[in-house]
Amino acid sequence: AAGRGGGKRDHRVHRLRSRRSLPVDRRLPRLTAPAHRSEPGAQQPGHATMSAQHAPLRAVLLLVGACVAFALLDSTAKYLSQTHHPLLVSWARYVFHVLVMAALFLPRMGRSIVRTRRPGLQVARGACLALSTACFFASLAYLPQAEATAIVSIVPILTTVGAVTLMHERAPRGTWLSLVVSFAGVMLIVRPGTALFGWQAILPLLAALFIVGYQLLTRKLTGVDNGLATLFIGALVASLMLTVFAPGRWQMPDGWVQGLLFVATGAIGALGHLLLVRAYEHGSAAALAPFNYMHSVMAVVFGLLFFGQFPDAISLIGMLMIVTTGVAMAALRRIDVRPIED
Repeated sequence: AAGRGGGKRDHRVHRLRSRRSLPVDRRLPRLTAPAHRSEPGAQQPGHATMSAQHAPLRAVLLLVGACVAFALLDSTAKYLSQTHHPLLVSWARYVFHVLVMAALFLPRMGRSIVRTRRPGLQVARGACLALSTACFFASLAYLPQAEATAIVSIVPILTTVGAVTLMHERAPRGTWLSLVVSFAGVMLIVRPGTALFGWQAILPLLAALFIVGYQLLTRKLTGVDNGLATLFIGALVASLMLTVFAPGRWQMPDGWVQGLLFVATGAIGALGHLLLVRAYEHGSAAALAPFNYMHSVMAVVFGLLFFGQFPDAISLIGMLMIVTTGVAMAALRRIDVRPIED
C-alpha cells in the first residue's frame, strides 16, 4: 500500500512538473510587489508594516506631548535666564538630562549606551547641540518666547537647503520659494522700529544654524549607532562642553523652587526626547511631520500664560508665513520636519 501511495505521489509530482500552464513566474511579482510601497526599514509582509501615510492617534498624541515638553522647557529656561546666565541654564539642562537617562537606561544597556562607530560625528553633533541650546536660551533672555521659537522654526527649510548644498541631495520642488517666504516672515518679526530689531535677533538665527548642523549629522548617524546611545552621547558631549564654560557663570539658585526648576530642565528635556522616540516608533516621519509645528503653537500659549507676552499683528503674520510654509512643505512630503530639540 505504501508503495502504491508513493507511486501515486510520484505520478502527481511528475504531472505538476510537466504542466507548463502553471503561472509560477507571473505570481512572483504579485508576492513581492508590496515591498516597494513600504518605507525603508519597514517590516515585510507577515509583520506589522507602516506606510508613509501612517499616523495613528497614539503617535500624534506622543508627538504633541513631545512638542509641549519642549515648549515647557523653553519657558523654564526663559524664566531662569532672567536671573541666571544662559550658559548655566544650558549646562543644567544637559547635566540633569544625562543623569535622568543614565538612571533609566544604564542598568539595562551598560556600556552600549556610549558605544559608537563614528565618535567624530557624535562629538560634532553634541557640540552643535550645546551651541544651539546656548544660543537659543540666550535669545529667550531678550526675546519673547513665541517670536524666538518662530524664528528657529525655519530650521526644516534650512536643513533641506543644507542637504542640497553640502550633501548633494536633490532639492524638492518649492524649496527656494519656501526659503524666501520663511525669511520674509523672519523679517516681519524682527522688522526695524520694534524692540526685537537688534543684535538679539541674531541669537535665534545662530541657534537655527547650529540645529541644522545637528540635524544633518543626525542623518549621517541614522542606522550607524543605537538611537538611545546617540541621544545619550549627544547630551553627554553637550554637558561636558558646557562644563568648560559654565563655572565662570555659576550662581546658586534663589531658593528651592529655582533649584527644582534647574533639575526640571533636564527631566523635561529627557521626557521630550523619549516621547519623540516613541512617537516615531508608532507613526511614520512623513505623516507626523505637519504636527511638529505644535511647538510653535505652544510657544505662543506658554508665552502668554507665563509671561503675559503675545505677538502683535505684523509679527503674527510673519509667524504664520513661517509655520504655514513649513506645514505645506511637510504635508506635500517635500521636507523632513522634526521638533526643535533644545
